[in-house]
Amino acid sequence: MSLTHSYAAQSATSPLTPWTFERRAVGPNDVSIKIHYCGVCHSDIHTARGEWSGTKYPIVPGHEIVGTVTAVGAAVKNWKVGDTVGVGCIVDSCRECASCKEDQEQFCENGMTGTYNGIERGTGHTTQGGYSQHIVVDENYVLRIPAGMPLDRTAPLLCAGITTYSPLRKYGVKAGMKVAIVGLGGLGHMGVKIAKAMGAHVTVVSHSDKKRDDAKRLGADDFLNTGEAGAFRANAKRFDFILDTVSAEHDYNSYLMMVKRGGTMVVVGIPPASPLNPSMLVMQQRCLAGSLIGGIAETQEMLDFCAEHQVFSDIEVIPASMINEAYERMLKSDVRYRFVIDSATLG
Repeated sequence: MSLTHSYAAQSATSPLTPWTFERRAVGPNDVSIKIHYCGVCHSDIHTARGEWSGTKYPIVPGHEIVGTVTAVGAAVKNWKVGDTVGVGCIVDSCRECASCKEDQEQFCENGMTGTYNGIERGTGHTTQGGYSQHIVVDENYVLRIPAGMPLDRTAPLLCAGITTYSPLRKYGVKAGMKVAIVGLGGLGHMGVKIAKAMGAHVTVVSHSDKKRDDAKRLGADDFLNTGEAGAFRANAKRFDFILDTVSAEHDYNSYLMMVKRGGTMVVVGIPPASPLNPSMLVMQQRCLAGSLIGGIAETQEMLDFCAEHQVFSDIEVIPASMINEAYERMLKSDVRYRFVIDSATLG
């Protein structure tokens, strides 16, 4: 067992505050990682504030982790002390179901173990995340960070990067395709960068002009303001593929109108309600799909892709003591485009 300093929520209504707790001892198949940076995801806020059912307090959020291996178990084969590694949203799964055997651990039929607010297999303890100094993880759920990647800008790839890469890859986005990214936040800005690296013609779709300049700076070829009168009809059947990253309530039917016959729209946000008219699918053979992060193998593939194409997150590095302020700013969309905690400030 080893003590680690962290920031934790003690209840749904309390701010995150310093908390010291014990990590499990390094087992035969475990890797201990000194955390250098941890990205801040909207899921962290939902969990810390009890907005998704089942938060087990106290809770240490954080699942966009990069760091250095400091110890390995006796049976570990793939890692050594000094390796630069990452940990994303998954730290364990059953490894026996069809999903696990197909490298889709996020869909584990016996329940994947989340990096925080999950239940450790074997100990029954609540998993605690990356707003901490170090973490102990089974070697099979550790990711290699390719040489030369800036660690602070790489951390958000472990959630925001894979969440957008996975559907873009699964549905075959490639050079020449017309792709729309709905929403330009932590997820959307990664969607723009990854789709461009795949060779697509990328349009950012937003409800106002506020992020038009940012969209172009991030590499988008075009910008569409859906707040303008007639915008949806004027762009009917324009796109081969739409990636919808928005979690606020909005009308899927309007966005589906902009998908070409036989095209696909994938949602990665979870709005509270979005009524769907089936005719928007049936009459043009459109596909509406969802996507959830990615498995370990695909996450490694994403990291290698981003290293090759020099795709990294746009970030604001903060000390751990600013986490509550960061949450409030995130809720106001006042971040371009991901907060990242410098773990050296957790002493």
